[in-house]
Amino acid sequence: MDRRALLGLAAVAVSTVATPAAAREAKGAPQPSYLRLPIIAANVNRPGGRRGVFTVETGVDATDAALRTRVAQSAPRLRAAYAVVVQQAANAMLPGAPPDVERLVAQLQAATNRVLGRAGARLLIGTVMVA
Repeated sequence: MDRRALLGLAAVAVSTVATPAAAREAKGAPQPSYLRLPIIAANVNRPGGRRGVFTVETGVDATDAALRTRVAQSAPRLRAAYAVVVQQAANAMLPGAPPDVERLVAQLQAATNRVLGRAGARLLIGTVMVA
């Protein structure tokens, strides 16, 4: 296998993927308002004394350009605040009980508003899973 050929193909693939986005930015096209954040995970007690993992997919939707910039800059702080909320929710769960998604969303939205310093960004939840 020729590694140089593979690197050449990878470079071509990256350049073709990056070019349309760069062209949109140059033309002043609107930026996507959604920022996906990494999955937040916490330990949870399972029935029978076993340990499990509680995972939550999160993202933030901000239509205002200034707020979108603030969300992007505050991504590490948002992830830290979300981790605290998810761990507290995991600690409050009874073994074998499903998570209270409505309460979790309200607490995550409050953490979003607190970290950003104002309301306006909307928290979006993906998959909430206990494994």
